[in-house]
Order: sequence, then structure tokens, then C-alpha cells
Amino acid sequence: MKRKSGNSRLRTRQTAPLVRGPLKTKEKGELAELAFLHKAASLGFGVARPHGDSERYDFILDSGERFLRVQVKSIFGMVEGMYRLRCTHGDKIPYTSKEIDFLVAYIAAEGIWYVIPVDCAPASSVLAFYPSGRERGRGRFEAFREAWHLMAPGADLPQQLTLRQVHRTDLHRKCFVE
Repeated sequence: MKRKSGNSRLRTRQTAPLVRGPLKTKEKGELAELAFLHKAASLGFGVARPHGDSERYDFILDSGERFLRVQVKSIFGMVEGMYRLRCTHGDKIPYTSKEIDFLVAYIAAEGIWYVIPVDCAPASSVLAFYPSGRERGRGRFEAFREAWHLMAPGADLPQQLTLRQVHRTDLHRKCFVE
């Protein structure tokens, strides 16, 4: 009778996960940015990241035809049957087409991406996603689910969902969107 090599007790023993505790908001965002980098590069886009955190966009994508400024936002939990995403910067100011070209929302719990041209995003500061399809008529962003083709060469962008108007309240403040 042959004897099995090694200690069977060591083979079945599981290692405890190496975790420092729950992820903070910034760490979750960084994790989503890593997932975006992997996804975009695997689709064939050239991916560049600006140095530092001072730009409004997180990545620059090279589609082979144009460069695109992309802001990545992530959602890690559901609230009241929907995924909510705050799509503002700094002083709760919505992004404009002068700052970014696309807002990419990543619902981490579902592994779902929404690729939204900034001009198609409503000017409100909070977006709601219903990927399960339970909320009939409320899935206004479902057309943008996994819509990576919108960033591909020769892509025709859809019409705006909402009219966005940019104006200044005074000369010392930055533009904001209504």
C-alpha cells in the first residue's frame, strides 16, 4: 500500500484572510479604479492616469481615434432597493463636459459597469441605478449598462437625456451645472 506524501492535516487547513479591517471609502474608490483599469485595458483601450488627484478625471483613455477623460465612481451597497451614486466633485458640483467626457459607474456588488457620456447624465448630484429590473420605468441608465462601445472609435453618442446649463453665480466661484 502506497503512503500519501505530505501531511494531510496541513493540506486541508485554511488560512485566515489577510484583512486589516473594513475598507474605507477612499480605499473602495481605489479598488474600483483598479477594476476599471483592468477592464478598459482588456478591451483594448490605451489607459493613462494623471499624476496626483488634482484633475477632475481619473483616467485618460486612448481609443485609437481620440483621447477621453473618464471619471470613475463606485457603489458598494444598495439603499432602499436601489444603488445611489453621488456624481459631484469638490463642493458638491456636478461634472461638466468641460471637465470630463464620461462618467463610469461601477456597481461592485453586482460587477456591473455603466458608461455614461457626461452630457447624458442629469444635472442632479445623485444618480439612481436599478440593475435588477424590478423598478419598471426607473431604469433610465440601463441603456448605458456595459456601453463600452460609446468610447470606441467612430461611436455615435446618444442624445442628451436632460438639458444641462452651465452658468456662474459670481466671478470668484467655479462653474456649476443646473
